Amino acid sequence: MSSIAVIDYGMGNLHSVAKALEHVQPGVEVRVTADPEQVRSADRVLLPGVGAIRDCMAEIRRLGVDAEVREAIASGKPFLGICVGYQALMEFSEENNGVDCLSEFEGRVNFFGDELKDADGERLKVPHMGWNQVYQTQDHPLWANIEDGSRFYFVHSYYVKAKQRELVAATCNYGVDFDVAIARDNVFAVQFHPEKSQKVGLQLLQNFLNWNGQP
Repeated sequence: MSSIAVIDYGMGNLHSVAKALEHVQPGVEVRVTADPEQVRSADRVLLPGVGAIRDCMAEIRRLGVDAEVREAIASGKPFLGICVGYQALMEFSEENNGVDCLSEFEGRVNFFGDELKDADGERLKVPHMGWNQVYQTQDHPLWANIEDGSRFYFVHSYYVKAKQRELVAATCNYGVDFDVAIARDNVFAVQFHPEKSQKVGLQLLQNFLNWNGQP
């Protein structure tokens, strides 16, 4: 039986993620856990996250999840980061007066700003909440059967800008262009919530459960 460890550090939408995984692949063993052995022995690893990055990073380090993430990524097994779990893989976030992250990828997490406007000069609300189009910038197994420009569900006030542009897997626009997905080897991470994104989100999770970790 295939198994996936959903890392529990107290800051993720764990129930929704676990139920979505079980829905797209009945019989999959979903382990909601921070136990290093449970994470280490799983076939796949998912790092979720919601809330303030300062609190997330504090719990990640307190529980030793940072070491679990690095080990999982180094092992070559398929790894998926979602929302703050994506932001945590960057070097630094502006949130909470500045927070050092895991530095698995080169890049920063920036605030949308209080004066964010669209192309017509209309003010945009922050957080960016709701559906928006995602534009794929590279072919990847996790985009299988997902049309370019599909709408995914977002809830965030901070956005990723990656330094290594060749690793960006998708972009989006909300007043500014930003990077909503990044991919390198066995790692894929997204800003949106696939578990809340209906058909296309469930397809991405299905693709992850079928993925062998190769680009």
